[in-house]
Amino acid sequence: MSDTKHTSDVSFIQALAEMLRKNDLTEIEVRREYGEDDVLDVRVARQMQNAPAVMQAAAPAAASAPASAPAPDAVAVSDDPSNHPGVVPSPMVGTVYLSAEPGNPPFVVVGDKVSEGQTLLIIEAMKTMNQIPAPRGGTVKRLLVEDGSPVEFGSPLVIVE
Repeated sequence: MSDTKHTSDVSFIQALAEMLRKNDLTEIEVRREYGEDDVLDVRVARQMQNAPAVMQAAAPAAASAPASAPAPDAVAVSDDPSNHPGVVPSPMVGTVYLSAEPGNPPFVVVGDKVSEGQTLLIIEAMKTMNQIPAPRGGTVKRLLVEDGSPVEFGSPLVIVE
């Protein structure tokens, strides 16, 4: 790699980091193609500081639960869908779409039986529509996102049991 390309790549990565900060994103992943056999794959990520606040907000709800409530482990699973064994997490940062086009029926609704590989929803990232497949067959128990809503990497999208 020439020094000019290296300098250009460093500037490119710095620009991505700045974009991450300015747009309050947690991750950006891009591929820069120079030629047939010359490619630069870049992933810039950062940790968000607001994660503890979410956990603190969930804790008082569990503490004020009546004595007849389910066991604490069951409460934690239902309060935080990301801990559910059937959760389908977002593989990227982007915007969620529940149907192929506005006005079309959604790919899935709660109660639908899905097979492994079936499209659950679409995430638009950098003007590219990415189909999110079911990792396993089962029944859609919960949709955890709304049409047109932004998602972060790892955000829970759907629960399939």
